[in-house]
Amino acid sequence: MQILVDADACPVKDEVLRVAERHQLPVVMVSNSWMRASDHPLVQRLVAGTHPDAADDLIAEKAGPRDVVITADIPLAARVIAKGALVLRPNGQPLDENAIGMTLAMRNLHTHLRDTGEITGGPSAFRKQDRSRFLSVLETMIQGIKRQKP
Repeated sequence: MQILVDADACPVKDEVLRVAERHQLPVVMVSNSWMRASDHPLVQRLVAGTHPDAADDLIAEKAGPRDVVITADIPLAARVIAKGALVLRPNGQPLDENAIGMTLAMRNLHTHLRDTGEITGGPSAFRKQDRSRFLSVLETMIQGIKRQKP
């Protein structure tokens, strides 16, 4: 059991470390380029390379059942869910096999609408409530995994 973080634009890295420390879980921070991150012994930093999907590919390769993946990337979420990992978005929204199909469809629809100029805004701003929800859901996820038999 480990926590894999799509770290390039992740606003909740500190929160991940707090929960990981409490449960003594390894954390793998994956990015496309070197980034400043904690030197905590539980944290491993991996630089995947400059190819746009390199970090996603590395996370998808490393993820497995009983792992938690932190990402806002919907296609990456679909890949790791297919491998049995749990996914949590930085805003605290969990994704699972029941929700990923509709989430992918909505992502594709919004991409199309942005490409055609129908909508011009991006996602809503990250709020304090998102951070609080993230912490709560991550804690609940990890406790649930720990209760499962390996």
